[in-house]
Parts: sequence; structure tokens; C-alpha cells
Amino acid sequence: MPQKQFRLGKKPAVFDSRTLRFGAYLGAKLPPPPASIDWGKNVPSWPMYLNNKFGDCACAAAGHMIQNWTASAHKLRSPTDAQILRFYEHFTTPGPENGCNLLSVLKYWRSTGLGDDKITAFAQLEPRNVTEVKDAVSLFGGCYIGVELPKFATSTSDLSAVPWVVPAQGPVGDAAPDPNGGHCIPAVAYDSRNLYVVTWGAIKSMSWQFYCDYADEAYAIMSSDFLSKNKAPNGFDFAQLERDLADIGKVPALRAAMSGKR
Repeated sequence: MPQKQFRLGKKPAVFDSRTLRFGAYLGAKLPPPPASIDWGKNVPSWPMYLNNKFGDCACAAAGHMIQNWTASAHKLRSPTDAQILRFYEHFTTPGPENGCNLLSVLKYWRSTGLGDDKITAFAQLEPRNVTEVKDAVSLFGGCYIGVELPKFATSTSDLSAVPWVVPAQGPVGDAAPDPNGGHCIPAVAYDSRNLYVVTWGAIKSMSWQFYCDYADEAYAIMSSDFLSKNKAPNGFDFAQLERDLADIGKVPALRAAMSGKR
């Protein structure tokens, strides 16, 4: 049997002062996130989406989020490998080491789409804010996360077998965040101990401490794929989000998405 391959592909985080901040829309009336939630249970299988050949993790993660949203809201829709490849080709020439930065992927996904799927909006989470991650997953069906994996997690032939927990000595030495270990994964579930993400065609657990030490960027994404059925509770300020999107020149139909119109 041929050896399974594992690629990374997230370029260093790019920050833009115009990017919306998720915390700005979490009002005082918003209830606390549930203790645990699992949207990923609705997806029977997760494709590799070419992340065994190319550094397309940011694009594969987008495909997995579409799977998760649609399976949770109405009927599972899985982008094809060909659609993921075309999406990836917009950012770089396909190759094992050729990756993407997440902000560019998110902007293109919103303006042009992956296949015929466009997201409505996205907002950046605060660093190491576990509650915001839980809010993103529980309210919007997932969280789009970028990590700088340490060398101990990438220096083995089977990257999927390495537990994503922080060693006893902490994030130092070969356990320090490594800019060359950039990887993008979507979180689709969590509980008190772990965040559960999709990577290399499977669900993988990540301890909350691992997230706090190695995630260098994270985003909540609003999509009608999910919001057409699942309604966020009172306390998330969609009206202000619409105003802020108008200020940067993009006004998606958030209210239509929330009312089930597509």
C-alpha cells in the first residue's frame, strides 16, 4: 500500500486593519456558548481535497466547511476536487510547498466563491480567546483556524498520528510555534477538553492549550449555507455588522440569509 502523504500550505498570517473583529458583535444579551457541540457528526466522510499532493490546506478547509454547513442545515453538498483545485489555482501554482494566506482566501471566497458557493461575511477572532472560538462554532457552524505547527508535529512521516497536545516543557524548543509549519483547519466541534478539527481527510482532536499556543489566526464565517436553517440567538449584532460591511463597500444580504432566503 502506498504511503499516505500529508501537506501543509498556510502562509504567514496577513492582517488588515479593515478586517471586522468578531468580538465587536457579541452583545451582552448573547447567551454563553453551550458546553459542547458537534456539527461534524452530520458529515459521513471528509475528502482529502488534494492536501496530500498540494499545499492547499486553506482551500481544502473551505471545502470542509461547506460540507459541514450544508450537512447541518439542509442536505450535504461536497465540493469536488476539481472545484477545490480551481479555487487553489487562483492563489498560486499547484505544488507541495505552494500555499495561500487565509485572508486572501476569505476575500476571494466572499467576492467570487468556491464553485458557486460564496460566503456572506467573515470576522477575525481575538488571539487565544477560547470563548470566541466556541461562539464561532456554535453560532455559525465552524471556525476557520490557522496554526503554526511545532516541529515535533511535522517531523514525522505520519503527521496525522501526532497528538495535538502541548508537551510538558511548554511551547519551547522543537515545541515552539514554527512559521514553516503553517496549516489551516476548520473546527466543527468542541467540548470541555478539546476542539475538533478536520485535517487530511479526518477529524482530529486539538487540546484547548494547543489552540492557544499555536493558532496565530482564526475567523468566524457567516454563510447562508448554514444560516438558512440555523438562526443565531438575540445578542449577536447583525445590524452593526451590516453597517460595517457597507463601510468597506460590501453589503451582503445577512437578513435574507437569516430568514432562510437564498
